[in-house]
Amino acid sequence: MSYKIILDSCGELPEELLSDKRFERVPLGLEVGEYQILDDESFNQAEFLKKVAEYPKCPKSSCPSPERFVESFREPVDHVYVVTLSSHLSGSYNSAELGRKLYLEKYGKKEIHVVDSESASGGETQIALKLVELEEAGLSFQEIVKRIEAFRDSVHTYFVLDNLETLRKNGRLSGVKALVASTLNIKPVMGADKGEIIQRSQTIGIKKALGKMAELVSSEVLKPEERRLIITHCNAPERAKQVRDMVMAKTAFKECIIMDTRGISSMYANEGGVIVTA
Repeated sequence: MSYKIILDSCGELPEELLSDKRFERVPLGLEVGEYQILDDESFNQAEFLKKVAEYPKCPKSSCPSPERFVESFREPVDHVYVVTLSSHLSGSYNSAELGRKLYLEKYGKKEIHVVDSESASGGETQIALKLVELEEAGLSFQEIVKRIEAFRDSVHTYFVLDNLETLRKNGRLSGVKALVASTLNIKPVMGADKGEIIQRSQTIGIKKALGKMAELVSSEVLKPEERRLIITHCNAPERAKQVRDMVMAKTAFKECIIMDTRGISSMYANEGGVIVTA
């Protein structure tokens, strides 16, 4: 069966898959005052981060329209999967679901499944790569849907950011009861619970926070030899490598992928942020 995997642009893809016809990234919009762009292949991270640093207010994002998803569904393939960032962070999931219903009403029956990643960035990548494995194994669409939902529930998400202001100002920290002032150099280690952001721990200084995050990954992920470790970072390759080395020294994952963030993840993570999914 032919298939297509669509990610909203919060999901990262390894370089070798960017031109793979099985994948498509549907861009969200980015807005920093008068500076408005699509999070597509033209995204310039350095320029974007400079605009964010200079802008006194909070950057914003906008999800793709249902009609934009309908365009992607029209490709002549048997199975279509959409992977979106957490529905607690964006309207992208709801937009994709509405696009699926619109497509079916207008064009008739087609096997389309939308997955709320309950994560972001590398969490979407985890699901997309798992979908490839399941499709290439020749499983039925119904079996793949069942397995990918179970896999989604098993994915762990952790992150350490230098700056939580974008998340806070955009109301994405509603599940976090209290955060210590950044002036104290206390760095929280964050995670996700069914797509909502939670605080897992806190330390003094970024180095200890990255170490604590690595500890959580090593202690909590079951059967790591069967799983991928995916680390995404916002212009912080050395931090990403440090986390990889700390985790892999204790835990043998089958593969480790490190990627820089694109637009949406860069907006939320801010420069220096590191996100780990496993």
